[in-house]
Amino acid sequence: MKLHRPPSLPLLLLATMLLHLSDTASATAAATVPTANNTDFIRTSCGTTLYPELCYTSLSGYANVVQQDPAQLARVAIGLSLSKARRMANYVSNLSRQADYGSDHRAASALHDCCTVFGDAVDGITGSLQQMRHLGGSPESLRFQLSNVQTYMSAALTNEDTCTDGFDDVPDCPVKSDVSGRVVKVTKVTSNALALVNSYAAKVTTP
Repeated sequence: MKLHRPPSLPLLLLATMLLHLSDTASATAAATVPTANNTDFIRTSCGTTLYPELCYTSLSGYANVVQQDPAQLARVAIGLSLSKARRMANYVSNLSRQADYGSDHRAASALHDCCTVFGDAVDGITGSLQQMRHLGGSPESLRFQLSNVQTYMSAALTNEDTCTDGFDDVPDCPVKSDVSGRVVKVTKVTSNALALVNSYAAKVTTP
């Protein structure tokens, strides 16, 4: 009769390490994959925006960060808006220094104005995000803070729209179509963020 030797110590250690790594990987995956309840919350919340599908696709990846918290959802949406606005401000700034407009200075003027208003938009969205990160105090204080955020975000959206308005008198050209198309995408994200702030503010101010 053959006797079965017990597994050696190195093999036991290896098996234990592999089991631990497997458990850790499973736990990590469970923590990072958005749950149905969290994503459903975002989809429902996005129903209050003008661009609900864009809202959902851009924010659903943050479902486990949001955790069905409307204030956190608004913060994440504002942060995304800030990222898009900053990127657009940098793009327009670089474009205004590199583009060749020939004898037509209207496009150059429109780009210069666009740089200015997008800089203002970035400032407003930055202020909104800072305010959202420090919400608190009495109900009156909270309502005042949210009112400030709504004002900042509304002004930022107006500034972004002003960029495309500046191209109204510019003849159709690649620069006009490029900038206008990019700005529209940014304004949709900002509009959604403002809508989510308004939705949260309505919950806070409703008795």
